[in-house]
Amino acid sequence: MSGSTDKHFTGLTSADAAARLHADGPNLLPAQGMRSQFAIIIEILREPMLAMLLVAGVAYLLLGSAGEAVVLVCFAGFSIVVAVVQESRTENVLKTLRELAAPRALVIRDGVPVRVAGRDVVCGDLVVLEQGDRVPADGAFIDCAGIEADESLLTGESAPVRKRTLASDDEAGSSLPGGDDTPWIYSSTMITRGRGIARVSATGANSQVGKIGQSLAMLQMEAPALRKQTARIVRYAASAAAIVTLAVIVLFGLLRGGWLEATLAGIAIGMSLLPEEFPVVLTVFLAMGAWRISKAGVLTRRAAAIETLGSATVLCTDKTGTLTENRMAVSELWLPGSAPINLPQIDDPLPQELHALLQTGALASAAIPSDPMEVALHDAHSRRSDGAVRDWTLEHTFALSSDFLAMSNAWARPDQSGLLVAAKGAPEAIAELCQLPAPERQALEAAVHGMAERGVRVLGVAEARADGALGERQQDHEFKLRGLIGLSDPLRADVPDAVAQCRTAGIRVIMITGDFPATARAIASQAGLIQGDLLTGAEIESLDDEQLAVRLKTVCICARTMPAQKLRIVESLKRAGEVVAMTGDGVNDAPALKAAHIGIAMGKRGTDVAREAASIVLIEDDFGAIVASVRLGRRIYDNLRKAMSFILSAHVPIAGLALMPLLTGLPILFGPIQIALIEMIIDPVCAIAFEAEPEESDIMQRPPRPSADPLFSLPLIGRSLAQGAAALLALALLFWGAAAHGLPPGEIRALVFFALVAALLALVLVDRTFGRSIAAALVRGNPALRYIAAGIVAVSAVIVASPLVRDLLQFAPVRAAHLGIAVATGGLLLVILERLKLGNRADAR
Repeated sequence: MSGSTDKHFTGLTSADAAARLHADGPNLLPAQGMRSQFAIIIEILREPMLAMLLVAGVAYLLLGSAGEAVVLVCFAGFSIVVAVVQESRTENVLKTLRELAAPRALVIRDGVPVRVAGRDVVCGDLVVLEQGDRVPADGAFIDCAGIEADESLLTGESAPVRKRTLASDDEAGSSLPGGDDTPWIYSSTMITRGRGIARVSATGANSQVGKIGQSLAMLQMEAPALRKQTARIVRYAASAAAIVTLAVIVLFGLLRGGWLEATLAGIAIGMSLLPEEFPVVLTVFLAMGAWRISKAGVLTRRAAAIETLGSATVLCTDKTGTLTENRMAVSELWLPGSAPINLPQIDDPLPQELHALLQTGALASAAIPSDPMEVALHDAHSRRSDGAVRDWTLEHTFALSSDFLAMSNAWARPDQSGLLVAAKGAPEAIAELCQLPAPERQALEAAVHGMAERGVRVLGVAEARADGALGERQQDHEFKLRGLIGLSDPLRADVPDAVAQCRTAGIRVIMITGDFPATARAIASQAGLIQGDLLTGAEIESLDDEQLAVRLKTVCICARTMPAQKLRIVESLKRAGEVVAMTGDGVNDAPALKAAHIGIAMGKRGTDVAREAASIVLIEDDFGAIVASVRLGRRIYDNLRKAMSFILSAHVPIAGLALMPLLTGLPILFGPIQIALIEMIIDPVCAIAFEAEPEESDIMQRPPRPSADPLFSLPLIGRSLAQGAAALLALALLFWGAAAHGLPPGEIRALVFFALVAALLALVLVDRTFGRSIAAALVRGNPALRYIAAGIVAVSAVIVASPLVRDLLQFAPVRAAHLGIAVATGGLLLVILERLKLGNRADAR
């Protein structure tokens, strides 16, 4: 079709187009709005844990505990800053990804082709489309020649499909995306060959892409279970702390008198019991986790998704663009009378016959290709020869049509007489072109069948000589069969190893694709998905929800699936109790991405809708980054439990020592200011040191934790309380012994304070690993812990050396012997707890 064909169409008038744009609205896809920094801050402040942290800081400030208030507010501010920076960076990157391609459209209005923004295309517009254009809206071709389109983002199939002109008996909207020889085109798909004019029938939310976007609005992302559990724990603990505080004030005031002292004692008890570290730890862990995984090329729209990914039991993955590279490559060659040959396994230089086959395939393609298969043919030929075809002049092209599925190019060379006619197309069409006898046709069909079973798309290649004038049709020349060329969408290099690691980690991988079963099985075999059944979209349609859930227990491949079926698969797995991660890049994946516990979108090849529906975006489309995310998620959960265990353990001796004087009649040991100083040690240790703890050696060799497992299991609570009780016992004996020997209150207070600091460091070392190993507790690599320990030593030195600080803390001058006793207390506690560490490794988790 020549450019002059455009003049036969007048299209809409400018006035009609403006009226329709006003009536129907702009041609825009449904999308989530960008969040401003203010909106991000408001969203963060809505978290009940962080809100409680800020309220607690204000309350302590009003009660006069300025040190504790400063610590709480500083950590709250730090958490907000980290979260805002991470969320803003993610939003900005996603905005950049969305703006990489702002499609424009060439439409005919008032009889003249004009270029307009894609958002201004309206129903009834005549859109001129040619090779390389992105389709701006749904419609149908009213005139076209040799048109092919890449609809992989809707169908999951990487091979382009042929298009034809709309016929009078075609029913509007009767065809779904995919399949050859239909007139329908769809928004956001790509024209890979030919040129044509299409009439727009649906824009924006009414297009196929828009309908998928509308379905996303009805889906809600899963609320992170970890946040809900932690919020519940904090509420219970805060309520208990409030009750105990009031009871202590009343009891102290009635038994001893002095309500001011009673109030101070009650505040100290409340500070010792209030678990303000919990929200700090969770916020910092998730924010730091998002930062760590971003260095591996993973953006997190919701930080909690990383931790959730660590508990995933099923990974549902799309094939095209996720397991594969979403590009065609020559993988097999076949010569008449021989077996298929795997091209990547052949060393250079190629045998002459194979070189001639690749050259003919390249000559049968467009000189400057855009069709994925033709790009692959040119690439294979140029890499296996001294470069692209040179000194050839294209004289004529016989276009592919729905009546005859082959095309030919006639080439001339200065050093040769006549023309070389190179043809490629469907094997059966090439067999007819070459007029193969029955035995040779049967051999070709057998080779085609074998290659197709391996997931290979097969093209037949032939050539002819035209010494005189060219015929009017391809069939007017005497073609000779050169062979078959097999093309496939290559598997990503890191996929087999990533799948193997998922299997070792107890994560079941299910491939969900719109491709044919044979192709899906071939790709699954290459990826290592060999243990499981295959389920087709037609079978899914015939099963009810209960039957589908039963079948999915043994399935590793779902082929020929539609978008709604992908969503149904994910929801069925969720109902069965699985923690579902879903990867994908196409618009057809978006509903399933949003419905899954963890949606993982591809950043480069992924569509805008897929990226916005997902909670995690892989910037480099690196499937192996999913395994890194799983590993990090498990590490976060392990370290979170270690930190929580330490917090529970640490609060036992602190609360016990605060209560002990009330129960025994001994002098008041710690007031709010001493407790605030101790809390300044606990907060950075559990929030920073434990976050930086390296992963356990078996982190990817154990199965995912059950989704119903609480953050605080009974074994973990029991172990933590037992460790804290052991520390309290040691410190209580020291307190009692010092009082029995008649030490002044200032010396007792300093001795027990430093012993408590040493005991807390011992608890940190005990909780660093799940196993029993003093060596691991002491030398396990963690620079952050070393810095914090050095800081604690420095602060202790300042307290010892500064009379002003000692007076503020009500400490007497510290003796060297007392420091030795304090350090020995911590060392002895470490040895005992490591040797008698309660619970095995599994219980600790």
